[in-house]
Amino acid sequence: RMPASTPAADRRQRASAAFSLSFLSLVFSVTAFSSSHWCEGTRKVAKPFCKGQSSGDHCIRFNSPDANSSNAVQYIWETGDDKFVERKFHAGIWYSCEEIVDEGDEKCRSFISLTPATDQGVLWLSIVAELLYIILLLTGAILMSVEMCYYSTVIDGLKINAFSAVVTVLAGLLGMVAHMMYTTVFQMTVNLGPEDWRPHTWDYGWSYGLAWASFACCMAAAVTTINKYTKTILEFKHKRKILERSLRIKYMFPDH
Repeated sequence: RMPASTPAADRRQRASAAFSLSFLSLVFSVTAFSSSHWCEGTRKVAKPFCKGQSSGDHCIRFNSPDANSSNAVQYIWETGDDKFVERKFHAGIWYSCEEIVDEGDEKCRSFISLTPATDQGVLWLSIVAELLYIILLLTGAILMSVEMCYYSTVIDGLKINAFSAVVTVLAGLLGMVAHMMYTTVFQMTVNLGPEDWRPHTWDYGWSYGLAWASFACCMAAAVTTINKYTKTILEFKHKRKILERSLRIKYMFPDH
């Protein structure tokens, strides 16, 4: 038969689990915030004219041997896929990058400059909310670590526990709002952004999934912290009832 764990050991395990989840959420959020893979996709770009002796699938040659002649047939844009080339791109909160097919490199530009003027305010609110989310996550993780290493009375630990629970819940709410605001801004940029940026196909990238994984870990840490606080309070009430019952019996039977 396995021995039952003591209340102190149980509280320590719950505190350790809450801190681990909070720290994991912080790492995920910082990684996602600094990356540019929230959204990924392709852009359909018209192939340029071949220059000199260059040829291949990424450029179009004139039918006329003399491209500079006034008799050269004027190129007319067609909708056939052979007239276009697909370029991969990825975008984040800070910048958007697009591959350069011929050079095997990327060209990056600020995502804020691509956002329509009417939505730039929402994007800045999203950035501020993400920063506050990270700050609150860091604060919650510090409070949880202090609680784990705090060897004073249980009451002081409960106070720290309650404050860290409130901070973590607020962080989770801010993170959810920030992620949703960025999603809205990106979709508006896809519809109303510059013509030379609008994607042909796109989907959410690994950074977007990491941001929501951070939110999930944050809420799990908040639930674990609140659960630990509630259980400790219930243990105190149970001990107080036992103490009151023993004092009542002692008062009724003083000789014993």
